[in-house]
Amino acid sequence: MLAGDHAKPTVPIRDRVIHLILAILVIIFISWFLRSYIFQAYKIPSGSMTETILEGDMVFSEKVSYYFEEPQAGQIVTFEDPEPGREDNRILIKRIIATGGQTVDLRDGFVFVDGKQLDEPYTQGKPSYPLVPARNVEIVYPYTVPDGYLWVMGDNRTDSSDSRYFGAVPVESVTGHAVLAYWPLNRFGILETEL
Repeated sequence: MLAGDHAKPTVPIRDRVIHLILAILVIIFISWFLRSYIFQAYKIPSGSMTETILEGDMVFSEKVSYYFEEPQAGQIVTFEDPEPGREDNRILIKRIIATGGQTVDLRDGFVFVDGKQLDEPYTQGKPSYPLVPARNVEIVYPYTVPDGYLWVMGDNRTDSSDSRYFGAVPVESVTGHAVLAYWPLNRFGILETEL
């Protein structure tokens, strides 16, 4: 060995494997933490939110804001499917129309909340008529949303099974606030809150 040459220390294979396993575990933990408490990505499976969100779009739903405040009317939320008998843990996405204590009415194709007709440009002029409710669900209009519940509707009012079908949904079933459409890139943008 010449002066100035240094032998490269060798790391035993066992140590390399341990470091690799630890790195993988850290990545899995960070991914789980972000997905459970910060945000979640969803692929939209239906056209119930057309034109705001199209079938096949990918959106991010953030969870942080709901640690500090309750969901508000106008926000687009993801939530657990309330339909009785479903066992696939399906997540739905709809717009909040009314919150606990507010009264919803559907008249002549328009939505009224607390007696005031909503201006809903996101529906593209599609009428909002009552639906035949799911089995064991009773909805009589005007309908007062119970405390701790939300009245949600799809923006595509003629092709959406929503609170008109399954009733108000518990606030605790909300999994996040949908804030960003990120795929496909030509539809990239913030999901506006309107009401």
